[in-house]
Amino acid sequence: MKILITGVCGFAGNRLAIALPDLIDNVEICGIDNLLRPGSEMNRAPAVATGVRFFHGDLRLRSDLDPLPACDWVIDAAANPSILAGVDGRSSARQVAEHNLSGTLNLLEYCRERGTGLIVISTNRVYSVRDLAALPVRECGASFALDDTKPLPSGVSESGLTEQFPVRQPVSIYGATKLASEIMAVEYGATFDFPVWLNRCGILAGAGQFGTAEQGIFSYWLHAHAARRSLRYIGFGARGLQVRDAFHPDDLALLIAQQVRRDPPAEPVYHVGGGPENSISLAQLTAWCDDRFGPHMPHPGERERPFDAPWIVMDTARARGEFGWEPTRTLPSILEEIAVHVERNPDWLAHCGAV
Repeated sequence: MKILITGVCGFAGNRLAIALPDLIDNVEICGIDNLLRPGSEMNRAPAVATGVRFFHGDLRLRSDLDPLPACDWVIDAAANPSILAGVDGRSSARQVAEHNLSGTLNLLEYCRERGTGLIVISTNRVYSVRDLAALPVRECGASFALDDTKPLPSGVSESGLTEQFPVRQPVSIYGATKLASEIMAVEYGATFDFPVWLNRCGILAGAGQFGTAEQGIFSYWLHAHAARRSLRYIGFGARGLQVRDAFHPDDLALLIAQQVRRDPPAEPVYHVGGGPENSISLAQLTAWCDDRFGPHMPHPGERERPFDAPWIVMDTARARGEFGWEPTRTLPSILEEIAVHVERNPDWLAHCGAV
């Protein structure tokens, strides 16, 4: 089996390239990356060392896909992954659309021409900002929790957001490009007869992630805390009560290794995340960092952050029911892995352009 991974020098793509050969017999991995993101060059050598055939190219340029060999599957892990992309002053809305949507369209043409299956690494930020903000939550110590005294909205279970949660707009520029990419992938697959899987992910986390305050928050928070850089709680009372779930890319690889052996169903959307067991608030994460690195108090931020939500946890019941999939890596083990990386790489935030 031959697999092409886009964004192979990003955190998710790189970890998948390294993990999948141990999960799939006789697999050959190719990878393409434009190396634009600060720090991504550092991931090329580890990927090549594991046998990845590397191509330097940009998915926005159709001609850069021409040299790629025919493969059985493409794993699309290339994107500008920030929820604030297009509005943060670092990139324009047009750039985000070109990276996240135009690049996908070029990749779909590659799949159409070669009959290649596609696995899209998508995001929970395709979901409605207004519906996320309206989730019934209550304060539970140092975090928000679902308010069990109120009826849960459609698409929400006690274990988190299900695949039926509303995708009505607005969802953010970033979320819109990912949702549009999902729609086009399904349409291309149905029209031109190639298989498509859509994996909507919670927050991927682990050592070596290029974390910023807008993306890769677990890596960023630990590195910034240990370096005593300024940290802020933003929005929702500025106390760090917002909750997210985390999971490791090695666990994502376990699911993908099964998907490439099957034909996708008519509804190919699956939630992949840490679930309630691997969820934590920023305040709780700070307490963990205080114990690991010594005290460092974040400041309350006065501004609100666009597109933020009080509580996002993924209900992965469908993946568990159909694949027997569930995270094998606990949140404490993920945080400890990042902490060791923090201690070995004190200048990491500078390398990945976060400062």
